[in-house]
Amino acid sequence: MTKQNGEAPARRIVLVANVAAGSLVDGGLTPETLRARLEAAGLAVVPEPRPEASLPDRLAAAAELPGIDAVAVAGGDGTLACAAQALTGQAVPLGILPLGTMNLLARDLGIPLDLDAAIAVLAHGSLRPIDAGEVNGHVFLINSVLGLPARLARHREAKRGRMGLADLLRMAAGLLRHLGRYPRERAVLTLGDETRRIRFRTLAVVCGDYREGLGQVLSRAGVDGGHLTLYLVETLSAARLVRLGLGFAVGEWRRLPDLERHEARALTLDARRRALRVMNDGEVVLIAPPLRYRIRPVALRVLVPAEGAR
Repeated sequence: MTKQNGEAPARRIVLVANVAAGSLVDGGLTPETLRARLEAAGLAVVPEPRPEASLPDRLAAAAELPGIDAVAVAGGDGTLACAAQALTGQAVPLGILPLGTMNLLARDLGIPLDLDAAIAVLAHGSLRPIDAGEVNGHVFLINSVLGLPARLARHREAKRGRMGLADLLRMAAGLLRHLGRYPRERAVLTLGDETRRIRFRTLAVVCGDYREGLGQVLSRAGVDGGHLTLYLVETLSAARLVRLGLGFAVGEWRRLPDLERHEARALTLDARRRALRVMNDGEVVLIAPPLRYRIRPVALRVLVPAEGAR
């Protein structure tokens, strides 16, 4: 359907803003100012059906609204993964307003970090299907991490939005303390036809794979390759940590002797624990093992810059 003057009708979107994320947590932006800027860009903003509910319930309710063209989500990567939980496998696409700390998914998709430019993508962008990872029903779009980073994430969560120099120094001290104080995680890994026992400091399952190259830290090579990549670090002394950090900095790290890498469409991780601490796209959850990972190829539709506008 088009307007009488031949222009396409304004996209009807529902805005779900995570007020605990990035640029929203310090009061610099509010859902009301975001809505006003979206409407000023020509978008038709439909009211949220359950604004008083928890964030997952708000997103689930928004995804079920009839007649909308997208669910526009304002927040960081963890908020977008929460939205993907409701939107993966559905026809309604995800619109991204990158207001988090890292905004890794937005960077991978070429979505501008400037708010007005990101709003323009919501108004005029095109649809692109991307892969989603899943572990025991929990959807992630970038990575799922166990071990040391998931432990340290507890300190980050406690200080979200108010990290000072003293907090950063305490986190650095905590990292060094964890290197020698805590035993390695024990698990049984099933990858293809092979099952083996492993011990690790850090294990990461990535949607797709990271790109090597100078300045490409945590940048992925693609978002629709149809596979997961497993990274496993069995031991992590201070010296090995420095070596890995330098490898990432110069963009040559896949072949480091301290790092094990495998591509797969699915894998299983079991452990003699009631629950494992798993960090999906920066958000920590407790999941009972065995952890069953799988890739869901091109299962999520996202609004991205139109071809030639990137």
